[in-house]
Amino acid sequence: MERRGGWDLLGVTTGAFFVTMVARLAPSPLVPDIIDTFGVSTGTVGLALSGMWAAYALFQFPGGVVADRIGQRRVVLGAMAGITVTSLLLSSSPNVLVFAVAAVTLGASAGLYFTAGTSFLADQFENTGRALGIHEIGASGAGLVAPVASAAVATRFGWRAGLLVPAVVAPVAFVLFAWRVPETPPTNEEAGWGVDPGELLALLVRPGIAFTTLLAMISFFTWQSFASFFPTFLVEYVGLATGRASLIFGVVFAITLVAAPSLGWVSDRVGRDRTLGASFVAGVVGYALFLFGDGGLGVVVAGTGLVGLGLSWPGVLNSRFMDYLAADERGTGFGLVRTVVLLVSSLGSGVTGTLAGQVGWLAAYGLVGTLLAVLATSLVVNRVAGIDA
Repeated sequence: MERRGGWDLLGVTTGAFFVTMVARLAPSPLVPDIIDTFGVSTGTVGLALSGMWAAYALFQFPGGVVADRIGQRRVVLGAMAGITVTSLLLSSSPNVLVFAVAAVTLGASAGLYFTAGTSFLADQFENTGRALGIHEIGASGAGLVAPVASAAVATRFGWRAGLLVPAVVAPVAFVLFAWRVPETPPTNEEAGWGVDPGELLALLVRPGIAFTTLLAMISFFTWQSFASFFPTFLVEYVGLATGRASLIFGVVFAITLVAAPSLGWVSDRVGRDRTLGASFVAGVVGYALFLFGDGGLGVVVAGTGLVGLGLSWPGVLNSRFMDYLAADERGTGFGLVRTVVLLVSSLGSGVTGTLAGQVGWLAAYGLVGTLLAVLATSLVVNRVAGIDA
């Protein structure tokens, strides 16, 4: 697996990714308290948090550009420092306007990390599927830990203390990354700080990149749909109690802790597309069990396992991007496609919520299952027709 990197480099980078997800998830369970304190509507706080996620998407690209010019290590350290400072600002916000500004800058700080961290690992490890699959443990672990930790701290010390959880873990990640990771040289320093729109467009329409970007936009759309409404779907459509729905939601994230690195390892051996196809098909079957099953224990257990497997593809998909990017393109190029992908896929929450409200949950999650089936089919077509050859 190793080229120049070691398990310590993978570990501290995964820890940094964990911090970025903790930063984005920590405010979620505290929304009612924030609303009460500032005397604003749910929509106002929701707009602030939407700004945070939008900034996270938008700053993937500049994060990659800066990493190419000054080195990946400096960008990762800057992201950890930024999360620390903006979390402190978020916690101490005197009014909702400052809270919104802090939320957006927090998202921007977290967004700077991903392209630099992922391209760093791609440079260090020969088997990028396994490395980036393990990297996804950071996000899965944060999905399990962050909301619980934030709520627990808030219950004991108040909601402002709950927002300080990222400010506690980010400095730890900063110190560990600074200690274990040597200075990384710029990969494209001579390019200067400008970017050529023509070159960016040429990269986006390159067959391998264009097809992978399409796969990523649709698959992350389905991930966003799951993350936003799956517990509500389980309660209102499947008929589960709120506690059981929350448990299943957490179990799905727990499954991805094991399945994501496993799929990455498999993809290094049997190929990215076969592995992605298997994951997408598992998701189709998993959602179908919840949509058309009887809600019994066996159906729920099988559906939970398959949905978890069907959400464990991000590391493989990111590796597919790296397979088509040269070393000096992995900062700017990967940052560009990440920004495009996340901005489009962020529509998943709005589309799913609207469908559920206007038509029903069968249509909402039926669309998710259908999109996963389309992805699996497109991989077969690509293999036969050589679309991105």
